[in-house]
Parts: sequence; structure tokens; C-alpha cells
Amino acid sequence: QVQLVESGGGSVQAGGSLRLSCVASGDTYSTHCMVWFRQAPGKEREGVAAIYPTVGMTFYADSVKGRFTVSHDNAKNTLYLQMNSLKPEDTAMYYCAADTVGVTGSWSATQKYNSWGQGTQVTVSS
Repeated sequence: QVQLVESGGGSVQAGGSLRLSCVASGDTYSTHCMVWFRQAPGKEREGVAAIYPTVGMTFYADSVKGRFTVSHDNAKNTLYLQMNSLKPEDTAMYYCAADTVGVTGSWSATQKYNSWGQGTQVTVSS
């Protein structure tokens, strides 16, 4: 089992930047894939960006390509999401999640992940 704790959320104006962090503890050696999801009020949870830490492969939602960068520091067991050129539509609760089983399927499918953090709020004002 992996425990995840997010931080770094906050309120910024449009065009600003934030960096989210997600520290993992527990059985981190078994992590196959880590992901950032977000959920705005009244909307479904959507995949933002994912990384396979052992190979460095990354995936992004079309809405954030070119603006967000996902990375992972193996030594610190920490997942990051650098968010630049933020827009009001990026406002949401952001969650990190981990797949420690090796579930096949799309990186953006919530059922792929068996460990979730509690979330950190990002608010972008116009």
C-alpha cells in the first residue's frame, strides 16, 4: 500500500504558475504509474498528466499540453506537476494517484489507480 500526500495548491491569477507536489510513502517500490487528476465542482474527475517513473514515459490531457509538466523524483518519492500559463478553467481539486498493481488500460482511467491522495485545491482567477 502507498500513502500519498499532496501540497502546493493555492490561488493565482490567470497566466500565473503553481507547482504541486505529491509525496509517496509505504510500498513505493511497487509503483508502476503515477498520475494527477482534477475535479471541478459538478464535473467528472479527469486525468491531467501521468508518468511511468521507471521509464520516464509521460502522458498529458490535450487541455494542458504545452503548459503543464509532470515529473518524478525517485530519490524523494515525490511526484510533481508544474503548471504554467494557468487559466480559470484549470480551477479544480487536484489529486495524485498511484497504480501499484500494474493495471492495464488508459492512464486516464480512475479505476487503474489503487492509491489516492486527499487533494489540493487550485483556484485561478481571471
